[in-house]
Amino acid sequence: SLIGSDIAQLLPGYWSFVTTDAGGYIEAAGRLGNAMPLRDITLNDIESLAVGAWVLGTGGGGSPYLGLLNMRALYKEGYRVQLMPASELADDDWVGAVSNMGAPLVGQERLTDSRTIARAVALMEEHIGHRFRGIMSLEIGGGNSIQPLMAAAHLKRPVIDSDMMGRAYPEAQMTSVAVGDLTPCPLTTVDVRGLESVVDKVPTWKWMERVSRKICVEYGSIASTCKAPRTGAEVK
Repeated sequence: SLIGSDIAQLLPGYWSFVTTDAGGYIEAAGRLGNAMPLRDITLNDIESLAVGAWVLGTGGGGSPYLGLLNMRALYKEGYRVQLMPASELADDDWVGAVSNMGAPLVGQERLTDSRTIARAVALMEEHIGHRFRGIMSLEIGGGNSIQPLMAAAHLKRPVIDSDMMGRAYPEAQMTSVAVGDLTPCPLTTVDVRGLESVVDKVPTWKWMERVSRKICVEYGSIASTCKAPRTGAEVK
């Protein structure tokens, strides 16, 4: 493997992929100065993430266990996910923010399907007319810590190393993007039976919480959601 000055000496011009000591590789975007580091996420990493997310859930956020089972199955089928630092996003990149919404108990009764969260992201891309550079989590605590990995596996996008809470809180207006007064809409929701909804416009984060929660209840109190898209500048 190569690191630091070794790369610069051996590859002074254009290049494609280089294995790193961190266990991942660097994806070229032209010359070395424009390279984007992507780290391969191993199944062991995901196992550790699930444990840490359970702790950061601080008693809420649902269990990461079902999401972990999905990722074990996806990795067994050959899917892989990579991690991208938020600092590497361009200011005008678009980022999808994902989470499950609903009652944790219902989430245990209706088993998680990784394809629904991927569909929520795809539906948002169709709605806004932009392709996401990567996918991030609404909250790093509880079950939602695994949601971006499931979407990323199906959509072949990196997971952005960032979230909007640092814990697991119960409502959308409690996130850092809400506190920062960033736009709360649009939002997409998807159900395993094929139900799909878009909340295109609301005046406040509290209204987004109220409207989307009503939709979620009609779905059976569990839904896969893609929150209001964020730009690279906002994520950073």
